[in-house]
This record gives sequence, structure tokens and C-alpha cells, in this order.
Amino acid sequence: MRLPSPLCEGRTPEAFQPLSRALSTALKTTWILVADSSRAKIFEVRGATRDVHEIEAFVHPEGRAHNRDLKSDASGRYYGKGEQNQGHAATKQVEPQEHEAELFAKRLTDHLEKARATQRFESLHLIAPSKFLGLIRRHLAKEAQDLVEATLAKEVAWFDERSIAEYIRRHDK
Repeated sequence: MRLPSPLCEGRTPEAFQPLSRALSTALKTTWILVADSSRAKIFEVRGATRDVHEIEAFVHPEGRAHNRDLKSDASGRYYGKGEQNQGHAATKQVEPQEHEAELFAKRLTDHLEKARATQRFESLHLIAPSKFLGLIRRHLAKEAQDLVEATLAKEVAWFDERSIAEYIRRHDK
């Protein structure tokens, strides 16, 4: 015969739900992506101590380059059906710098999706300048978007690791 525990006596399982939610929040691993078009860092906040640790860094120097440095000499050319001698200049729809930012955002979101699929984090926070934040959101898979708990449109990726960690601690509520 099993004796009832004094802790459980008279309590329904629903009574333990707030406690289980608090424990799962305390044990949850949160990733914080701090990025701009040329660099990104991923910080991890784990457990009840809420210590912030940088776990990965990405560099994309093309994101700092000027459009004139990324452009080729001339626009591309195409020929219509039956035309052999006279080509038409292809118009650029996206500036080279914007294209590089798009490629970097895609690289970061691919990395986040792989990490999500292997359950390396349970929640995600995004900190980036508004334009780059929009690119990240656009490329982030639906499953990863569901884990985003907070976003902040700020340019802080150029801070050193200690300053970013302090910034995160100040804004972690």
C-alpha cells in the first residue's frame, strides 16, 4: 500500500501546473541572435542563473563593402528571340550591398533552423537593425519563428562580447 505524500495530499495535478511552468522556464535554453549585415553573434542563456555566454560568431565582410566595390564593370546583357547583334541591358533590381545582406541573413537563418531541428534551444530572441531584422524574419522558417519570444531593432552587433552580454542582461525581463 502506497502512502500519500504530504506535499500532494488534497492537490489536483492542475495545482502543479504553475510550478512545472516555472521550472520549465528556469531550465529553458534561450538563444539570442545579435546581428547586422556584416557580423553576428549567438548568445546562449541557460537555466535559472540566466548567465549569458557567446557560443558562435559569424563574419560577413561583404556586408561592409560599398556598392561600388561589389558592382561589376557593366550591366549584364541578354538577347531576345531571333536577335543576334543587338542586346539589351539587364536592369539590376537589387543593389549589391542589399544582396549581400540578404545572403548573410539566409546563412544565419539556415544555421538557426538546423539548431532548432536538433533542439539546441527552446526560445529565440533577435536583436538587429530594423532593416536586417526584417530580412531575418523573412528567411526564418515557420517552426523557428514560433520560438521567437522577443525582437529588438537595435544596432549593437559591433559591441564587444562583454558589452553585448551586459546589454542583454539589462534588457532581459
